[in-house]
Amino acid sequence: MTGAQALMRALEAVGTTTIFGIPGGTILPAYDPLLDSPIRHILCRHEQGAAHAADGYAQASGRVGVCMATSGPGVTNLVTGLASAYMDSVPVVAVSGQVTRAAIGGDAFQECDATGITLPVTKHNWLVMDPGEIAQTIAEAFHVASTGRPGPVLVDIPKDVLQARFPYAEAGPVNLPGYQPKVKPNLRQIKEAAKLILASERPVIYAGGGIIKAGAAEDLRRLAELAGIHVVTTLMARGAIPDAHPLCLGMPGMHGNYTAVSALQRSDLLIALGPRFDDRVTGKLAAFAPVAKVIHADIDPAEISKNRHADVPIVGDAKLVIQELIAVLEAELATRPMPDYSAWTGQLTDWRTQFPYRYHQPEGGLIKPQYVIERLGQITDGNAIYASGVGQHQMWGSQFINFRRPRTWINSGGLGAMGFGVPAAMGAKVAMPGDEVWCIDGDGCFQMTCQELATMAYEKIPVKIAIVNNGYLGMVRQWQELFYAERYSEVKFGWDIPDYVRLAEAYGCVGLRAESVDDVDAVIEKARGIDDRPVVIDFRCDPFENCYPMVAAGASNDDIIMGPEFERDHERVHEPQGDMLYDPEPPEEDA
Repeated sequence: MTGAQALMRALEAVGTTTIFGIPGGTILPAYDPLLDSPIRHILCRHEQGAAHAADGYAQASGRVGVCMATSGPGVTNLVTGLASAYMDSVPVVAVSGQVTRAAIGGDAFQECDATGITLPVTKHNWLVMDPGEIAQTIAEAFHVASTGRPGPVLVDIPKDVLQARFPYAEAGPVNLPGYQPKVKPNLRQIKEAAKLILASERPVIYAGGGIIKAGAAEDLRRLAELAGIHVVTTLMARGAIPDAHPLCLGMPGMHGNYTAVSALQRSDLLIALGPRFDDRVTGKLAAFAPVAKVIHADIDPAEISKNRHADVPIVGDAKLVIQELIAVLEAELATRPMPDYSAWTGQLTDWRTQFPYRYHQPEGGLIKPQYVIERLGQITDGNAIYASGVGQHQMWGSQFINFRRPRTWINSGGLGAMGFGVPAAMGAKVAMPGDEVWCIDGDGCFQMTCQELATMAYEKIPVKIAIVNNGYLGMVRQWQELFYAERYSEVKFGWDIPDYVRLAEAYGCVGLRAESVDDVDAVIEKARGIDDRPVVIDFRCDPFENCYPMVAAGASNDDIIMGPEFERDHERVHEPQGDMLYDPEPPEEDA
C-alpha cells in the first residue's frame, strides 16, 4: 500500500465522508486513491473556501470538517480558515501536501513551513515523515480536533511519503500522555457555584459557544427554568435557548440588545457557561459588570480568569457542569426556596418592553436591511440554517432572526473573517442536506469568496444567498460616519458593479433581485421553491442604514448608543453621548 492509500483508508476509518479541497503538485498522490474511496470530494475554487466549508460543515453538524490542499500557496490559503476555526473552537482537520523529504529546507518550488505557519492558529499540527505513521496520526488528529476544547489541526505529509510503499497497519488506540482534557467538574466548585446562585439577587446566565459545542442546549434550558434565571446568548451561542423562550434575553455585546447588555452590566452574579469574555461582549473590561461576582465554567482552563477574575472557577465540559449544578440545586431546593428574583425580572421586563430592536421602514422608501432579514426569518419561521459573512448584515442577522435551535447560526465570530458566509453555507448544506440553508451576506463579503458559486452549482448544492447590497463596506462606513466625521475613505462599491444577477447566472445559479419592499417576500418565496441549484438574491438596500444598538470599541457597556430610533427614550436612562450620537443626514453626493 502507498502512503496515499493509507491516508484514504485512515480517513475512512475515522468516519470521514466529505473532503473540501483542491489538488496540486505535492498532494496529487492522495487524489489518485480518492477515486476508489467512498469519500465525497468537493472541488472548491479556492483553498480559503475549502477551509470555511469544513468549518461550516462542523458547526452545522457537530462532526469534524475536513479540508485538503497542496503545499506552499495551497496551505497558506487555508490559514485564514484555520484561524477562524481556531478562534471559534471548531473541529477541523486539514491535510496538506509538502515537498519531498529531501527537498525540505531547500526553498523548493511551492515549499513553505506549513507546521510553522499554522502553529499559532491550530490546536496541534504534525509533519509526517514516515508512511507507517499516517494512520495513527490521522486517528490522533481527529481525536485532538474533536475532544476537550474543539479546534482545527493540520497534518502535513511530504509527497514522497504519500508515494512510498509500505506494509499498512490500522491505527491503534490513541494515547497522548500530554493531552488529557478535563471534562468532569470538581463537585466542591459546583457546590460553591450553587451557594452564589442561592445568595444572588440579580443573576444572569452568560451562555457562550461552549454550550453548543458540548451539546448542552437542553441542559441549559433545564437549568434556567429550574432557577428562574434569564439567559443571554453570545453571537456564537445563538439558538442555545430559543429566542421565544421567556427567559431568553438575546445577544449582548457591541451590537447586542439593550436588555442583554444592561442585564450583564447590572447583574450581581454572572453564571458564565462556555464564553470567553470576548471584548465585543465586555466592552471596556475594567467597567464590565462592575458589581458582579463570576462563576466561570469552561473546558479550557486557560480561559478561566483570562479576562475577568472568576470567583468560582470550574473546569469541565459544559454539559456535565450544568447537569451537576442542576443536581446540587435540586437537592438544595428540597429544603429551601429559590431566592425571589421578581424585582430583577420586573426590571428586565421593563427594559425589554421599552428597548426592543427597532428600525423604521418608510413606505415607498429604500429597502431597510433589517426588513429583509426580519422577513427572511419570519418566512422561514426560524427553521433554516443561517450562515453569515461579517459586518452589519451579520449583526442584523443575529438581531432579527428568531433562532429556535442550536447549530443554526453559522459564524466567524472570533476572527471576523469576511468571505466566510458563502463557503460556510456550502459546508452546512453538505452536512445537513435535509435543511434549508441560507447565507446572509454583504456585498463586500460576498465578493471575497463568491467563486464558490461555481462549486455549488457544479456539485448541485442548493444554498440560497441573500446579499444585503448597500453598495458599501457597511460596518466600516458606519464607523467612519460616527468616529471619523463622515470622511468616507475607500468604502464605496456601488450597487451595480458587479451585476449580481448576471454574475449568479454566469456561475450556473439563479439570480434574483429586489429593488423595493414589495419585491422582498416574492423573491424569498421564489428562492425557496428552487432546490436544484444555488440561488443568489440581490437585495438593494439603503446604503446609509446603521446597525444599532452599539457600544463603541473600547467604551463601557454603560455608554451604549441606541441610535436615532431611540434617542428620545435613551436620554431618559443615560446621559447624551455628545459627538458619538448618530447624524442621520448622509453627505449630499452619496445620498
